[in-house]
Amino acid sequence: MPLWDSGFRTGNHRAISAAVRHLRASKSVPHLHNRLLHNGPDTIDELLDRHIVKNDTKHLNDDENEILTRQRLTSTRREALSLYRDIIRATRFFMWPDSRGVLWRDVLRENARKEFDEARFEKDPEVITRLLIGGRDAVQSALDKLVEKQKQQIEKERNESHRR
Repeated sequence: MPLWDSGFRTGNHRAISAAVRHLRASKSVPHLHNRLLHNGPDTIDELLDRHIVKNDTKHLNDDENEILTRQRLTSTRREALSLYRDIIRATRFFMWPDSRGVLWRDVLRENARKEFDEARFEKDPEVITRLLIGGRDAVQSALDKLVEKQKQQIEKERNESHRR
């Protein structure tokens, strides 16, 4: 339960306030501490209001809510565009043809374009996040497999050249 909902503001703050007043009046507290207390908020309520984060979006008007929504969308759009560019960059390494004679580069780019078009109007942030994470994982996995195949090919070529 958050501190501000536990009754702290309604009951216990009076005791704390009385203790602070007692410390201010006491001669045992150095002058510097009294001065620092006076530079702060006047009441415990002000102190709590100043330093406790409230998750209250009701005070936001429609314009502010729209701005926040646009910022979130802009961020995910940027991430999606970055992922798409990374896919385009990664596919340039797939220069061999498939069984139909079409370069794998072109097949992968076409599939990526199709998937991005299908997800273009998705509004659910959770679904968008899953798609972005899945896309990043797929690109990384494809590149890892490509690197592994390249290493195997290089090793195979070295073994053949040593045999000769």
